[in-house]
Amino acid sequence: MNIFAEGIAWLFDPAHYGGVDGIDTRIGEHIMISVIVLAIAAVIAIPVGYLIGHTGRGRVIVVVSGGVRALPTLGLMILIALNVGVGLEAPVIAFVVLAVPSILAGAYAGFDAVDRRTIDAARAVGMTEWQIVTKVEIPLGLPLLMGGLRSASLQVIATATLADYVGAGGLGHFLFLGLQTRDYPQMLAGSIVVVLLALFSELLFAILERLVVPAGVRAGERADNQEDVRAKSVRSRTATG
Repeated sequence: MNIFAEGIAWLFDPAHYGGVDGIDTRIGEHIMISVIVLAIAAVIAIPVGYLIGHTGRGRVIVVVSGGVRALPTLGLMILIALNVGVGLEAPVIAFVVLAVPSILAGAYAGFDAVDRRTIDAARAVGMTEWQIVTKVEIPLGLPLLMGGLRSASLQVIATATLADYVGAGGLGHFLFLGLQTRDYPQMLAGSIVVVLLALFSELLFAILERLVVPAGVRAGERADNQEDVRAKSVRSRTATG
């Protein structure tokens, strides 16, 4: 039996479910860590990104924050753990640092991508700045924000395997324990579950990214596509004529 088949067999073995170290328990811990991190990062990054995007000031913050992703997450997590102790706090802080840049960039880009003529038209009809933000910029910028959340989610789910290194649980438990005991099927099974979670997150945010596109924008895209088709048809007939 090859290692992949052994990993699949390990994953579907009923003995590995239930209890403190069961696959289902570790999946729950992994999802909990990821959701907590994304929620905290969103609360920090979205208002800042919106403020920068609306005012056009502080763009350097977005640029500089991108460099934060170059920090070694494991090293940062261990450094924090040495100061706050083992457990959930250290990985959450480290993963929030990892997630903030993508969400910040998505929030800022969503506002920055809104046509300035649309903003001017909103002001011309008497909208306040708050109304412009809530009724124009936020709805039009949601797809790009969802793109930032989508990227952050993938990064966090993949990196959250490190959380067990400081005793915070998650699917990394199977990777670290399997490495220590040379139980490679266990490591492979844990990796497969992480990949499946990442794919599920990607699918979920892809659907949300599509759903949050304003109806008017979707109608405009359909009209543009129909116009392109008609133009190509006319060019084709002209060429053949």
